[in-house]
Amino acid sequence: MNKPFSQACENNKQPILDVIAEYFQAGKRILEIGSGTGQHAVHFCQHLPGIYWIPSEIPENMEIIKAGLAGEDLANLEEPVTLDVRDQPWPVSELDGLFSANCLHIMDGKFVPDFFRGAGESMRHGAYLCVYGPFKYKGEFTTESNARFDLWLKERDPVSGIRDFESVNELANSNGFSFVRDIGMPANNQMLIWRKD
Repeated sequence: MNKPFSQACENNKQPILDVIAEYFQAGKRILEIGSGTGQHAVHFCQHLPGIYWIPSEIPENMEIIKAGLAGEDLANLEEPVTLDVRDQPWPVSELDGLFSANCLHIMDGKFVPDFFRGAGESMRHGAYLCVYGPFKYKGEFTTESNARFDLWLKERDPVSGIRDFESVNELANSNGFSFVRDIGMPANNQMLIWRKD
């Protein structure tokens, strides 16, 4: 069976794993927002057998994630849930961690506050929120290629675009998170990590 495939996920799954392995410990339940093809979910569950991973997608993408996970026999990989960040409360709670890759710049900017509000309401105290993707700092892009990428995003969908670190950090803080680390990642991306107070 031909599964959905993302070259970007294939490229970044190991560098991401190297980071999140420090924060997502055995016995923890982790929600992934925007699981896409499922490549991240499968890779992380294979290499972190002690965690319990909950993939999720918006309704219109559920067939993609289901196809991506079809045939995978991993005891720590849960069935994907349908989740739109706008719908409160989220269908999962008491989470020990949350991960999302390349979602904040794709979703409508109006929904970014919903992402952080839902995370704050669904996560336990001491849980880690790990967000991967490109970001701006004080309104400036980190690279020329990210500036071009932002233009491409906006041409495709005017409400998308690379978000400002200061703006998302303020949203995280206002929803009960303290900033922990900003880690430079491959292909001009970052891993932003917060801890639920």
